[in-house]
Formats: sequence, structure tokens, C-alpha cells
Amino acid sequence: MTHADVPPGHRGAVDVMNAAPLTGLRVLDLATLFAGPLAATMLGDFGAEVIKVEHPTKPDPSRGHGPSKDGVGLWWKLLGRNKHTVTLDLSKPGGRSTLLRLAATADVVIENFRPGTLEKWDLGWAELSAANPRLILTRVTAFGQFGPYAHRPGFGTLAEAMSGFAAITGEPDTPPTLPPFGLADSIAGLATAYAVMTALSARDRTGEGQVVDMAIIEPILTVLGPQPIWYDQLGHVQPRTGNRSQNNAPRGTYRTADGTWVAVSTSAQSIAERVLRLVGRPELIDEPWFATGADRARHADVLDEAVGTWIAERPRDEVLAAFEKAEAAVAPVQDVREVMTDPQYAALNTITTLDDPDLGPLRMQNVLFRLSATPGAIHWAGRPHGADTETVLTELGLTPAELTALREEGAV
Repeated sequence: MTHADVPPGHRGAVDVMNAAPLTGLRVLDLATLFAGPLAATMLGDFGAEVIKVEHPTKPDPSRGHGPSKDGVGLWWKLLGRNKHTVTLDLSKPGGRSTLLRLAATADVVIENFRPGTLEKWDLGWAELSAANPRLILTRVTAFGQFGPYAHRPGFGTLAEAMSGFAAITGEPDTPPTLPPFGLADSIAGLATAYAVMTALSARDRTGEGQVVDMAIIEPILTVLGPQPIWYDQLGHVQPRTGNRSQNNAPRGTYRTADGTWVAVSTSAQSIAERVLRLVGRPELIDEPWFATGADRARHADVLDEAVGTWIAERPRDEVLAAFEKAEAAVAPVQDVREVMTDPQYAALNTITTLDDPDLGPLRMQNVLFRLSATPGAIHWAGRPHGADTETVLTELGLTPAELTALREEGAV
């Protein structure tokens, strides 16, 4: 395939004239479940060489999370894509020395052990930076490297609770609601990839590496928006409002005549006016309270009744077509079955297909964004535990005798 054959911004295309933007970057992924490994996946998607380091007998638990097919964990196929897999027991002398040799060749190490664990194995920042002064050590933990909670065990669920996310999620008269997926971990994974690139940019100027301290409880607080400043300046505590917003209305999910659902948003005043004209209630636009989103939100019952009644009388396709014609914001509430066939996702190639030696054709989310000149790509799905140990360590310079000694020690 030549450069001219590649559509602008097409993800996953082979571009022989431009290397992937992170080509030449080597990342050691020592992390598990899920933020740290996801950050490594994001880097690997755009050309970084990612070496996944797992314990010889205790692999990343994501290999066993969720459904599997023919004994193969499907979540791992996604999370482990574009990664070489090796095994090392870092608590053993041979594992420690081998990791230091790997670190000397790497640009980034990503780990999520509890604070102090690497130091216990004499693999902390002092030892790693001595082996490679240009190294970026990226530490991803629930609570960060210091503070009163630093040594507690923690997962994304605790961040979803601590951050205020659960407190504002759900209907007013129901318990706080946790997401049914790894929300905090995923947000932290994206933030970690950004943090790594920021540290690498600094290294380009200084020539020196540094430590990235990522606490999973922090990025989710950032995406929750202005809650801290609202409380600081006004004493305002956002309540649970279900699908409603305190900032605009009508806003929510509405059931159609054929039993499906659509979501409507009116963040812009002009959109709110178009929606009310569409549903045959233009007189509401003239109400004094309709002029601002916050005032509309205080009259959500009236607006929901107007919009909900109109939608309930029509099948979903008719509702979507009418909203599109009126240039009003609407979307179907889709489950994964509809996501897989949605024409917009199809146009963007958001769900891509690759051939996997274990499972054959395999569909999964594509790389996260499109670059017109140096696109990312998925070269392979998650590989078996330790599949590349001998290849990677031989390329590192270990002799057959050294590999045998590591096996006898139980370090690989």
C-alpha cells in the first residue's frame, strides 16, 4: 500500500512513508488491572514497543476477567494488543537483575504495585534511574505515592465513590450508583498516557527522566467538572438528579412508541427552542423562565412532559428523522449490538477487525484517534502469557546458560 492509497486520517492503515509517531519508544508494562496497562496499550497503538512483564505463575488478572472463548480471556485480547509478553519474578535476584537490564534499554516503565513494593525489591527510582538516567518511571496507584491512604489497597471502584461520582449518579430517591464498568481506571489510563508523553517531552529538553505519580482518585475528579469550585464559592453540593441536568432542560432519555429509547440534549439555547417547536409547544419558548438553561432546568417537569409525550407517540426512526430535520440534538440509546452496526461508527472505523491466531477474526475498538500523516494501528491482539520471553531476553543479550539459570530459579 502506498501513501496515496491511504485515506486521510484512516486508522490502522499501513503507511510505508511515515513511521508511527512513537516508533523507537520502548515501554515496560509491569502493571495490572487496568489503568496502567491501558496507558501502555494507548502508547503501543501509536508505535511504541510495549513489553508486558508478568509474574511467571500469577499473570495479569485481566486475562481471566469477564467472558472467555475456548479458554481465552477476551478482555485481555483488547488490553494486551500490540504488546510482547514476557515473564519475570521481580522478587528473585535473577528477575531483578534482568529487569534492570531491560530498564537500561527502555524509555518508560509503568507499574502499579503498592507504594514501597519496588523499593522492597531494590527496584525503586534510585536503582532504575541509576540503570537509565533517561527513564520515565510511571507509578499508577489508587491513592498516590504519599498521604494517609497511600498504602491502602484500592481499585477504581473506590475512586468512583471517593471522587463524588457515585454521589451524583442515580435517581434522587435511590442509592448512589457505581458504573458497571471500569470508569475511573479507564479515565486514569488515558490520563497516564498523557502524563507519560508530557514527561517524555520534558526529557527532550533536559535529557533526564523523572517519576510520574498518578493517583486513580484524581483524574475522575477532574472530569467531574466544577463541583469543587461551586462548593468553594457557593457552598453548592450537586444532588442526584437521574438523567436530568441542573444546567439545562429538556435533557434526558425518552421512550418511543416502539419501546426503544432516545436521548435528547439542549445545552444550547437555540437547540432548546428548536426542540419545543418540533414537539408543537412553541408557547413555552415565550415563558420568562425559558431564557436560560438553569431556569429551564427548574421547570423540567413541564418540558419533559412536552417532549416525552411527543416522542412516546412515534417510533424511534421517525423521532430521529424529525430531530435531524429540525437540527435538534438527539441520539438513539444503543446497546452493544447496535454499536457494532451503527453507520457513524462504521464510517469512522471505530470497531475494527483483525485476525487472531487463537480466535480467528476478532472485532474490537480501534485506536483512539486519527492522525492524518502517522496513524496508529493494531498489529495483534493480546498474546499468550510469556509468549515472547525467550525472544525478548535473547535480544537483550542473555545467553542460553543465563536463560536456563533464570528458569531454574523460577524467575521466568
